[in-house]
Amino acid sequence: MSDAPDYRETVFLPKTAFPMKAGLAAKEPAILAQWAADDIYGRLREERAGRERFILHDGPPYANGDIHMGHAMNKVLKDIIVRSQSLLGKDAPYVPGWDCHGLPIEWKVEEAYRAKKLNKDEVDPVQFRAECRAYAEKWVGVQREQFKRLGVMGDWDDPYLTMKFDAEAAIVGELLKFAESGQLYRGAKPVMWSPVEKTALAEAEVEYEDITSTQIDVAFEIVESPIAELVGAHAVIWTTTPWTIPVNQALAYGPDVEYCLFKLGIAVDSHPGVNIFENPAVKQWHDRFIVIAADKVLCAEFEERFSNLWPGAACTLIEQKRFKGSELAGTLARHPMHHLGGFFAKPRPLLAGDFVTTDTGTGLVHMAPDHGEDDFLLCKANGIDPVFAVADDGKYRADWGWLGGQGSVINPKFNAPDGPICSDLREAGALLAASYDYKHSYPHSWRSKAKVIFRCTPQWFIPMDREIGGREALPVVESGVEGDTRGHAQGNGPTLRQLALDAIERTRWVPEKSRNRIHAMVEGRPDWVISRQRAWGVPIALYVHRKTGEYLRDTGVNARIVDAFKAGGADAWFTADHQALLGDAYAAADYEPINDILDVWFDSGSTHAFTIEARYGEGVRANLYLEGSDQHRGWFQSSLLESCGTRGRAPYDAVLTHGFALDGQGRKMSKSIGNVVDPLKIINESGADILRLWVASTDYFEDVRIGKEILSGTSDAYRKLRNTFRYLLGALDGFDEAERLPVAEMPELERYVLHLLAKLDAELRRAADAFEFNAFARALTDFANNDLSAFFFDIRKDSLYCDAPGSAKRRAYRTVLDTLFHALVRYAAPILCFTAEEVWGTRYPEAGSVHLLEWPVVDAGWADDAMAAKWSRLRTLRALVTEAVEPLRREKRLGSSLEAEIILGLGDAGDRAAVASVPFDEICIVSSLSTAETDGEGVTVIVTERHKCGRCWRHLPEVTQDGTLCGRCDEVVNG
Repeated sequence: MSDAPDYRETVFLPKTAFPMKAGLAAKEPAILAQWAADDIYGRLREERAGRERFILHDGPPYANGDIHMGHAMNKVLKDIIVRSQSLLGKDAPYVPGWDCHGLPIEWKVEEAYRAKKLNKDEVDPVQFRAECRAYAEKWVGVQREQFKRLGVMGDWDDPYLTMKFDAEAAIVGELLKFAESGQLYRGAKPVMWSPVEKTALAEAEVEYEDITSTQIDVAFEIVESPIAELVGAHAVIWTTTPWTIPVNQALAYGPDVEYCLFKLGIAVDSHPGVNIFENPAVKQWHDRFIVIAADKVLCAEFEERFSNLWPGAACTLIEQKRFKGSELAGTLARHPMHHLGGFFAKPRPLLAGDFVTTDTGTGLVHMAPDHGEDDFLLCKANGIDPVFAVADDGKYRADWGWLGGQGSVINPKFNAPDGPICSDLREAGALLAASYDYKHSYPHSWRSKAKVIFRCTPQWFIPMDREIGGREALPVVESGVEGDTRGHAQGNGPTLRQLALDAIERTRWVPEKSRNRIHAMVEGRPDWVISRQRAWGVPIALYVHRKTGEYLRDTGVNARIVDAFKAGGADAWFTADHQALLGDAYAAADYEPINDILDVWFDSGSTHAFTIEARYGEGVRANLYLEGSDQHRGWFQSSLLESCGTRGRAPYDAVLTHGFALDGQGRKMSKSIGNVVDPLKIINESGADILRLWVASTDYFEDVRIGKEILSGTSDAYRKLRNTFRYLLGALDGFDEAERLPVAEMPELERYVLHLLAKLDAELRRAADAFEFNAFARALTDFANNDLSAFFFDIRKDSLYCDAPGSAKRRAYRTVLDTLFHALVRYAAPILCFTAEEVWGTRYPEAGSVHLLEWPVVDAGWADDAMAAKWSRLRTLRALVTEAVEPLRREKRLGSSLEAEIILGLGDAGDRAAVASVPFDEICIVSSLSTAETDGEGVTVIVTERHKCGRCWRHLPEVTQDGTLCGRCDEVVNG
């Protein structure tokens, strides 16, 4: 046993109660409870009152289920931004909100009805709406607690809900602003329609999935044509929607497309014993004439499709006559089912359509104005109106002459080659080809996941290209005064599309490339379909004159409608005394009250009016909107159009879009695949701060991945940051202001670290302003790991542990540590909101919340680029020394680097001067270090023969034998 004294009690080791093990899942709820008890959000509003305001307007999630990873990512990112802006000293309120109307909630309530075998349509609308409201209230409560558990700070006691009475009143008020300025019209045109949900859908409510459809070629016999040879031939169309053939009213050709009259030759192929002409359908087409585009590729594809339908037949097109599409003007054909009479007996005109191409099909397109926008516009221009043959459930009307009462038209079996449509066409001798093998992208409802159709129905629209006169410029009826009640503008202003495109250019888009995406969407979007045939939502509270079809525009009536909504919510419209709302100037019998429901995107697009303006003043707009990239066609766009239509500008200064959360392999999360990563599970197991650090660390402008391995890496990064704080807390034990040392009196190493802090501060400010928190998190963690733990802390642990408490070097070190502590705990607070609170409370248990603090005061004058360049070179040389020492440590020739004597060969005189200007042996943590002039760089390592100090463990010439004290340690221990 050694007789050497034990000096461990004389070493100034760090002391802290801050545990290395985080235990976040258990600690975070208690911190949340303390925030609520102390009303931290309310105190922030009081303390920041009058400061520059920063408003991040919350995009409302639907209140219909537990939150998922997309919710978590979105809310955490918003919270990080709001907290960072608050840290910068701004008044940064955050009002969370929910979208409570619309199909997602109504669909869930209907599911409950179907489970009980009840018919929703037989329930009183007000009762049904009450059940929808109750369902939304339930999930608002659930999601509120889940969002709070993420650490999201906001006005949770007074969120905005689109179903609150004041919100519903504001929404209808915004609608009536459009009405008063003539920006509404009712028209019958094809819109995307969900037969399952029985309602029109907006583009934002549709997602595209790959499907396989039946493709068919159908022959229309030509009965009249300026080209005499065509009479008796068949114009052939190709379609992937067989169900639209029963609603066909015309054919379209390309005026500049070259067409050809072909004889259809059918030859017997090499199947022995097969006589294809025994099939009357095949025999019928042999040597018959058809008209299709003369394109070689299309002709070859047609031959193949025909041959595939009739096994054993080999189809050949034999050219007879070529002509331009424009020569088809005046040509008439008959519907394949003309023998049914009525609608089908009328000849079908061939019409010139600029949209007809030779990309696919036959170069001829059948026109069903009920079920296609091009079809509708071309037919309308030629006096052909829709017939509304397909009902809201996707079945043909019961009185329809062909397949009446049958469907649903989106059912693949109904459209199949052996389904009723193809069977009837085959029997009529009009089916040339049919196969269930056409793969393509097709729109589906994003809620029911069912296929949608284009269906012409009377709907309400906001026009994109009608000139806006402005409310004050229109002859709007004052209350009780007769006047112009027409629903149109006067043509003395820009269009909504022009206003929106201009607003896009005036808005900051983050990332910048997202500007092009929304610009293209707005530039090409059709008129906004704002009506839905549903029950739960804000009604389109308009009165339409029963004779003229025009809607009433009267400011007095509109004011009474808004007041009724304020008092009783949207239900007031369904239980209204309409005569009372109309007043004495109008007779209720003359007006139809509209009961269609507003598109839920109009609801959410109006939130700026009843959340931002209602709370902060008319004309105030959000500094930032932040949602996923899909909201370019959703909330960003509906908010833009709503605000441009009523205020002439965007409701936001900047828009940030983030990507989607994918699994660890980059796949979309799906319950069926079993790859869903549940944020609630992560919180319960690891804590919300781990999830928050993951969000901040990702390149969230793109799609991001999350999985077990990725979260493990995040946990490692968190652990290193936590240990940095633990070290700071321990090293600062007992620090007070009397110990503080002026910067000018500090060693150069401390001043260099302050330089690094000044540079970090500037970088973090830049990242916060740019909303680039991946760069923010990376800079913070790199600084903590590389500049502090692996460098500064490592070098100065000897001074901290062994120098006298009053020594200038130790005081300088602890002064810098205190500066670092106050900076880092603030920098980390927006991201690691719980951990920063724990760190702050450990050192200052009576000082209140860290989230009431502002950005640290970091003197930009600490930056010294010349000194930094020198230290950058010294760190490189230090790395050379470490690299040379490590092999000897691995080989056990050295117990630690303190046993090494170093000769550093340097060819550059500047390097030798830099090394000589600092205690480089301390910097490299070796026994001694000398330099030698050499041609290049080289490190010689010698195992020291010096004795080791029994307290600081340094090998120094003044130590006479192992275990005795060096001069410094002797002075500290023995005074």
